[in-house]
Amino acid sequence: MRVYLPVTLDELQHGSPVLLTPRVVHAVTPLLRATWPEEDEEGWEYAAQAGAADDSLVRVAGRPEAPPLRVVVAADVPEAAVRPLADAAVPSAVQLVSDVDLAAVVSVHVDEPEAAPDVRAVVEGDESAIERLEERDLLWYDVSEVADIPSV
Repeated sequence: MRVYLPVTLDELQHGSPVLLTPRVVHAVTPLLRATWPEEDEEGWEYAAQAGAADDSLVRVAGRPEAPPLRVVVAADVPEAAVRPLADAAVPSAVQLVSDVDLAAVVSVHVDEPEAAPDVRAVVEGDESAIERLEERDLLWYDVSEVADIPSV
């Protein structure tokens, strides 16, 4: 099952080969499919990634030392590694219940450094910055490039 993990850049680049759990992650769930039945697989995956990007903002807000960039890790995990959330406010949200080894990571998606002022503004409560971030696409990185992802 492909999951999208919200992380911070410092969590990702800290050197450990494991991304710790538990945490809420995002995936193409039956609820997401039912919410947008007209979408295709690519659209559902984009929605799940966008949900993880939003949750990454929450993680950045909780870690003031973290670089102010949204970071989403796409990983393939066994279906047994996730549990449904009974009270999911977002249809793609699921609970990851086992650690994710970097060998399971497929790709990493990160804001370009120029997005940092808007990420900071969102963390400080600027709702207009949310709209600006929604207009930005995250940049794609191969897992072998994690150490080379530019920070701010």
